[in-house]
Amino acid sequence: MNTIQHYHLLSERQVIDRLESDKHKGLTLEEADKRLWIYGENKLTPPKGEPPWKIFLKQFQQPLIYILIVAGIGVGFLGEWIEMGVILGVVLINAIIGYFQEVKALKAIQALSKNLKEHCLVLRDGNKQSIDTHQLVPGDIIFLKAGDRVPADVRILEAKELKIDESALTGESLPTTKNCGTFLKEKGIGDQSNMAFSTTLVTFGTATALVVATADQTEIGKINKLIAHADVLVTPLTEKIEYFSKILLWIILGLASIAILSGLYRGHSIVNVLMEGVALAVGAIPEGLPAVVTITLAIGVSRMAKRKAIIRKLPAVETLGSTTVICSDKTGTLTQNEMTVQKIMAAHTVYSLSGVGYSPFGEISLDDKKVDVHCSKALFETLLAGVLCNASNLIQEKGTWKIEGDPTEGALITSGIKCGIPLHQVRKSYSLIDEIPFESEYQYMASLYQNGNSQIIYIKGSPEKLLPRCKNILDQNGKTSSIEHDKIQKKLVLFAKDGLRVLAFCKKEVLKKRDIDHEDVDTDLTFLGFQAMIDPPRPEAISAVEVCHQAGIEVKMITGDHQITATSIAHQLGIINNNDASFSITGEELKDLNQKELSEIIDDKQVFARVNPHQKLILIKALQEKNNIVAMTGDGVNDAPALRQANIGIAMGLSGTEVAKETSDMILTDDNFSTIKDAIEEGRNVFDNLIKFIIWTIPTNVTEGLVILVASLLGLMLPITPLQILWINMSTAIFLGATLAFEKQEISCMNRPPQPPNTPILTHQMLFRITWVSLYLVASIYFLFDMLMDQGIQEEKARTICVNLIVFGELFYLFNTRSLRHSVFKIGFFSNPCLIGGVIIMILLQLIFTYSPAINSIFGSTPITPYDWAWIIGLSAVLYLLVELEKGIRRLKY
Repeated sequence: MNTIQHYHLLSERQVIDRLESDKHKGLTLEEADKRLWIYGENKLTPPKGEPPWKIFLKQFQQPLIYILIVAGIGVGFLGEWIEMGVILGVVLINAIIGYFQEVKALKAIQALSKNLKEHCLVLRDGNKQSIDTHQLVPGDIIFLKAGDRVPADVRILEAKELKIDESALTGESLPTTKNCGTFLKEKGIGDQSNMAFSTTLVTFGTATALVVATADQTEIGKINKLIAHADVLVTPLTEKIEYFSKILLWIILGLASIAILSGLYRGHSIVNVLMEGVALAVGAIPEGLPAVVTITLAIGVSRMAKRKAIIRKLPAVETLGSTTVICSDKTGTLTQNEMTVQKIMAAHTVYSLSGVGYSPFGEISLDDKKVDVHCSKALFETLLAGVLCNASNLIQEKGTWKIEGDPTEGALITSGIKCGIPLHQVRKSYSLIDEIPFESEYQYMASLYQNGNSQIIYIKGSPEKLLPRCKNILDQNGKTSSIEHDKIQKKLVLFAKDGLRVLAFCKKEVLKKRDIDHEDVDTDLTFLGFQAMIDPPRPEAISAVEVCHQAGIEVKMITGDHQITATSIAHQLGIINNNDASFSITGEELKDLNQKELSEIIDDKQVFARVNPHQKLILIKALQEKNNIVAMTGDGVNDAPALRQANIGIAMGLSGTEVAKETSDMILTDDNFSTIKDAIEEGRNVFDNLIKFIIWTIPTNVTEGLVILVASLLGLMLPITPLQILWINMSTAIFLGATLAFEKQEISCMNRPPQPPNTPILTHQMLFRITWVSLYLVASIYFLFDMLMDQGIQEEKARTICVNLIVFGELFYLFNTRSLRHSVFKIGFFSNPCLIGGVIIMILLQLIFTYSPAINSIFGSTPITPYDWAWIIGLSAVLYLLVELEKGIRRLKY
């Protein structure tokens, strides 16, 4: 029965027969129940989520965690219960943190089903009745009116002045006029004027319609399937850390194996050999890395929330910092989603109108000079016609101006008020007698008004329909003269190039009429002027696009709107340099491209117009195949699959649909495109801080591993014990390393291009620093340890000094890594209070480690003298100065 999906190509009779329905009686109750059993309820299939236990177990699926688990169990078999408890405790804490963050962030996309939980008026057994939309089935006859949300995909059988807002589905900013005609060839969703689609909104008129598809078979259902099949990509950060961890895993296993074999070769006991291997593994593993990654990202989430961006998935903060391309929907994201009159032409003079959206604040000007609307009778009459030939209202709710009715009429009311037309006074002075509603066949609306003893018909509509009916034109003084069509057409061409939608306004004085019909406005009209409007760019979006370009991030517009309009908006936003169609391509043109051809043109095109949801998905994938990190912004249902496929999906919190929000990684609570700039800054800062932590922590781990390896290979006494290594790693990671997550962004972070996705997490310069810092620490430890042992210092004291040398070496090196390029004094020594506090706590902990008898007995430490402290501080200070010297040399070279 429901096999043909191209219902817009079938006649009314063919559709009704195909679905075995009756236009005048609808389905019988029995047949409706039968079809409900066959097709199921009108609900979208929700995606399957992972069970909590699986989410928890996923937290352990990291190479470095595997080593820690094996090492913890290994020392347990050797009877070292304290070491086992500490190692496995670290693993468990990391898993718990990750689990709660993921459970909080992962929500099933159930909002798609919520959109359908409404009632509708349906015809069954010849009777109209209100039912739950979940009970609708193909073949039902339903009735729609202004304010209704379309509950299923329907074929329109009868329509009266029907307009439907399909912006959430198609991206078209203006309501679409619907009718009950038939098409002879295939049309895209946005052009199927005899169809209405699930979740779209009726803004004007009434209709009788036949349900042709429900639930997953609707257009929104297909989008739901696209969402389910879109790949959920790992972030650049997780990819790099996973790759880094695998390399580190093999290095650690190799070094531990060498240490074990060396010990066995020297005849050491199996217990001592295994402890040395475990000590090397534990020392070389950056145990704090998973926790610090989570902490750093969580801090980024908190900072973003204060800047009006809600992060739904933790790594999304960092992903923004790596973004190379932002693909943005136009309507409601880059634009106001509120039609705005920008130009008015009256008496051959073109005026500019300031202000955006429905807010009635702005002024009219000519050549940048403010104009009194009463200076031109033609101008006043053009604005008056826009206000009177109008069935909508402008209201204010909670400080926001909104339109009750048609957005285009709302723009006309707003322009009238801005120019000083007293709306309420005019509507009282002029009494409406009759009107001809707008119909797509005629493309105009006419209203007959009584004003005192005069009767006037005001007409608004498309210039193509009204200009041929005009006999004369009104001038500035209120006099009429013959109309010059060529001169007016030139103005129209200029408006069209700017992507403006133009309405013409006319009037005709009549005598004592009680009603009007189309013949009354067929000839002898007086042309008043044009009002040219557009859904304007957000002013803040223009600056945001500029910042993105400065940061080396490409911005592309992907929209369902028309090519001319989209190109014009892109030019105004600065996405393209001129209003040239060569920078844009349409969905129809995309259909003819194969994968190779798409890959060749995608870098050169900045505007993609009249694209459908599936094409958005294809475009995102094409960009990702070219090794781009793609962020997608949007607010409509049609954006959902691309939002999910993108490396990071960004939804609008105020105007965005629930579908877009639930599919996204991040939500902008103020719908402000400029918040993306803040998000990118924060994302780059998060990545920078993670790199700082890695550069800071790896030398410690390498140092500890090399100290044990050298001792094993050369048969030397260990300068530090495995338990002391655990103390160093956990205490410094928490109180020193983790504080780097609170570092503020550096000024230069938005003056550099994004890091290429294939760039390793550690560059050659970083590896060079890690290498020589590690070797310096190893050399310092063995130099000091051998010197102390030669002086006859007891073993426990020498090890206590070496532990403090590593900790204070890390402490001084921490101030080096606060900026990888500049001195700590340039970024502000006290600009990170958390770090200063962490340093103070770490110093106190080391004093306790050194001088507390209870701690001495656990970790084998012992008190040391001021002379010993002088060596520790001196060698640590030398490390700080050497790193600063290296940074200075790099600044001079680069």
